[in-house]
Amino acid sequence: MKSFHYRAHPELHRTEHIGWLRAAVLGANDGIISTASLVVGVAAAHASHANIVTTAMAGLVAGAMSMAAGEFVSVYSQADTEKADLERERAELSSDPESEQRELTAIYVRRGLEYKLASEVATRLMAHDALGAHARDELGISDALSARPLQAAMASAGSFAAGAATPLAVVMLAPAQSLLPWVIGTAIAFLAMLGALAARIGGAPVARSVGRVAFWGTFAMGITAGAGALFGAGA
Repeated sequence: MKSFHYRAHPELHRTEHIGWLRAAVLGANDGIISTASLVVGVAAAHASHANIVTTAMAGLVAGAMSMAAGEFVSVYSQADTEKADLERERAELSSDPESEQRELTAIYVRRGLEYKLASEVATRLMAHDALGAHARDELGISDALSARPLQAAMASAGSFAAGAATPLAVVMLAPAQSLLPWVIGTAIAFLAMLGALAARIGGAPVARSVGRVAFWGTFAMGITAGAGALFGAGA
């Protein structure tokens, strides 16, 4: 009689990247759009080149810190909610494991298993890791999707700074007399590259992602340029 040896088959899934990918793409996208929009608005108001550079640098630092703080607070709130749910589930497993086993069985029945098989699966999984089974199948909490505040904050700050550095570099290197078209054109190009990269990593359609980020980035810069020109003309 042949013995069966189970060998784990390692696989890489795109959902494993979703936590840091979301924060990184959001940060870089916001860094490019907000800094380029600041530059475009100030330049449209006929500010000096030195003031434009200062505005871009201030936008980079302030934006990176704001992104880090905001992402940390929001993701930490999610982590607190997950922790509270897990503590409640742990208490319920301790006080009434039979009801929790029936609850898990009902979940598997709704997913298509026959009752007898669902009950056996629930029993075996709870014997192996009861809290893990309920966290995954009842609460929807898993290692890949769980909240990581510090990771999200660092990814957001770093990616924002990287994104904001691109229009800042253009401001410092482009000719002053043609600064606006340089900033707008390069910002759209950077946004398109970012959209393509995010789509490739996440497995999404590249053209749709590129078009979406390029359109909204152009829209934001256009609104800001209009506001800068309006207030600059009135000054």
